[in-house]
Amino acid sequence: MARLDPLFDYMLETGASDLHLAEGNPPRLRLHGRVVPVDGWPALDGEQLSTMLQEICDSERWREFDASGDMDLAYAFGDKARFRCNLNRQNAGYGAVFRTIPSIIQTLGELKLPRVLASFAEYSSGMVLVTGPTGSGKSTTLAAIINHINENFAKYILTIEEPIEFVHQMKKSTIVQREVHVDCPSFSEGLKSASRQDADVVLVGEMRDLETISLAVTAAEMGTLVFGTLHTNSAIKTVDRIIDVFPTDQQTAIRATLAVSLRSVCAQILLKTADGKGRRAANEILVQTRAASNYIREGRTNQLQQVILSGRNMGMQLMDDVIQVYLQEGIITAEEAYMKSLDKDRFRQFMG
Repeated sequence: MARLDPLFDYMLETGASDLHLAEGNPPRLRLHGRVVPVDGWPALDGEQLSTMLQEICDSERWREFDASGDMDLAYAFGDKARFRCNLNRQNAGYGAVFRTIPSIIQTLGELKLPRVLASFAEYSSGMVLVTGPTGSGKSTTLAAIINHINENFAKYILTIEEPIEFVHQMKKSTIVQREVHVDCPSFSEGLKSASRQDADVVLVGEMRDLETISLAVTAAEMGTLVFGTLHTNSAIKTVDRIIDVFPTDQQTAIRATLAVSLRSVCAQILLKTADGKGRRAANEILVQTRAASNYIREGRTNQLQQVILSGRNMGMQLMDDVIQVYLQEGIITAEEAYMKSLDKDRFRQFMG
């Protein structure tokens, strides 16, 4: 048994999303959004923490981490769960963060996500982006969408991840999961080979650079259904972020390409529930329409808010509208609504 196993068991018992380890400090958990110390655990010294981490990391990857000072990997905790791990070296010594990845992939319904997300799985081509800050549940949402495809369609699905988080079993679809730095050198290299693998659906775990974004957009334009993630907190900002990645002399062309290939954007945040016992996803959704395509092509992305407002019958919604509904239904507190909203003035009146 690894020395970290009791902490992983405690995470699963309490429902914690993350475990934080830092040399010179006791272990801490993120529990329903709050970081709290683990009862009964003393501060960890460098030797203890080094031993703990080496037990879950093979010797070759440990040498890589020792040289670079940073590494992402996944750890399978038997059949109970998987953990996405970040090992890091800091000014005080070693550190690590572990995020829980449930062993069972929840459905869109179980996650209480908008019904329109199921339609994203039915596109034959184009690009679908799920965006949000770190820890907002993007991977969980994408896993549910991929699982929906897997259960209902006979497709060839390729995922490129760093590391592999949710492990999909083959159902109706064939699924191949590749891990960056293990099965392929980078996201961009994995995308290049995807065109030779006859993939119907490609999931890109993170679109973080110009080459990866450019390859993903090209794949979507050429007939593949591409899912990807970005760290943006609204659907409109997502469109701007993609365009801004490209050099100025290429932005007119990329706007024209996105106008055709960008099928949907789902921006997501997690809100602490009023009872303090969990978190609830809130989603802003933009779906491709003729008006949306025209605004993207013409560089008038500020008009996309009107597209969302007029597209409610298609499942489109603005983030602050969802937050207000949650507040009115008592799902979240006024303070949480104010802190997570984009338009603070809208929620200031509820702040007691």
